[in-house]
Amino acid sequence: MDETPFGDDTLHEECGVFGIFQRADAAAVVTLGLHALQHRGQEAAGIVSHDGAQFHVERHAGLIGDTFTKAAVLERLPGTAAIGHTRYATTGGGGLRNVQPFFAELSAGGFAVAHNGNITNALTVQRELQRRGSIFSSTSDTETILHLVATSGARMFVDKLIDALSRLEGAFSLVGLSSSSMIGVRDPLGIRPLVLGEFEGAPILASETCALDIIGAEFVRDIEPGEMVVITESGVESIFPFQARRRRFCIFEYVYFARPDSNVEGRNVYDIRKKIGIELARESHVDADVVVPVPDSGVPAAIGYGQEAALPFELGIIRNHYVGRTFIQPTDSIRHMGVKLKHNANRSMIEGKRVVLVDDSIVRGTTSQKIVQMVREAGASEVHMRIASPPTSASCFYGVDTPEKAKLLASRMSIAEMADFIQVDSLAFLSIDGLYRACGEAGRSKISPQFCDACFTGDYPTSLTDQDGADNVRQLSLLGGAG
Repeated sequence: MDETPFGDDTLHEECGVFGIFQRADAAAVVTLGLHALQHRGQEAAGIVSHDGAQFHVERHAGLIGDTFTKAAVLERLPGTAAIGHTRYATTGGGGLRNVQPFFAELSAGGFAVAHNGNITNALTVQRELQRRGSIFSSTSDTETILHLVATSGARMFVDKLIDALSRLEGAFSLVGLSSSSMIGVRDPLGIRPLVLGEFEGAPILASETCALDIIGAEFVRDIEPGEMVVITESGVESIFPFQARRRRFCIFEYVYFARPDSNVEGRNVYDIRKKIGIELARESHVDADVVVPVPDSGVPAAIGYGQEAALPFELGIIRNHYVGRTFIQPTDSIRHMGVKLKHNANRSMIEGKRVVLVDDSIVRGTTSQKIVQMVREAGASEVHMRIASPPTSASCFYGVDTPEKAKLLASRMSIAEMADFIQVDSLAFLSIDGLYRACGEAGRSKISPQFCDACFTGDYPTSLTDQDGADNVRQLSLLGGAG
């Protein structure tokens, strides 16, 4: 769990995956790729490499730069192929036993897998496998994939993996590594991102294009929803083994999760976030003197808002980037002061002014409450909050660590009640159609939505098998998602 001040009041990162094939310093390249994907998961990371004869596994808690950059660690990861994973547990299940990639020696040979997403029938499938004798060593839904591959009756290894994934529901973008291949797969809806790149002839799989940029690799293309790419010494083979479905990419990737310098599904994330701000200003303009982002996620939207509203953009809140995730708060009095460990008001930009605060979302509302209080104490005459997404009123079951629905502020309060709770002069959210317009669509299709927007609408694009039944709900608290 994030132990920074008010860390439970954000939608936590998911996970990032990266792999490279046929490169002499494979593990070192994966380390750099994971560093670029650190925003997707900061709890722990792992790398599995293959040296032509055997696999090597390293898993560590903490940030990439604090662990895998050490020479001794990289020396334990020889080989010309490697995959890695950086994680934030989506539904619990911390500890090294849940750190990916997972590796197992199967009858078909060694296989490692790293997964971004969340399998919504993992508990149901796990129980069935346990009844048949499978023994699980983790509480992660990703381990289910290894067991399904191990028990598949298919002859060829790729067919075993296809058979395994065909039994799963939910979101999965994954990279796998065998002794002779690297494999990338996206679920048929393409809920989570995955891209194909190339670095000096070596194929790469990564969650985002920013992980290619860090090493100067070339972006080749997005892996398509429902596509499996099998990378061997012979090249890259593309397979579409799953029933085709209309894509439902996670729209919150554009709002918050993806890095602003990434291109996701053919769209530049920074550009979309500016357009979100433009749409927000058009929908909910208010007379004000200055636009101030809640750093860092609110910055691009605030720039767009300021441009559209013809208001100056100022850094009225400064973020301290050197506060770690495990900052120790020894007493209640220190804990109550916590928000200023991360943010401080820039009084000269705020005092005596009518301020528009722009943030990406409101989850529980406690952080917004503290930020508003801080801005008022810095002398703002009015505080108007504008949120660069619709109200987050439903939980995500596809790889985002969200509180249960009852703890989401928007699920139990009207916008007027929320404004009163966080003590702002006005509060407005971007409409769902405005969000779609910012992404280049005319609006949200009610018949066949173009994105997964379940956290805003409650319209889940897959079955939620594990959510049915009280016993399952109790057990889910113990089952850790992949991230």
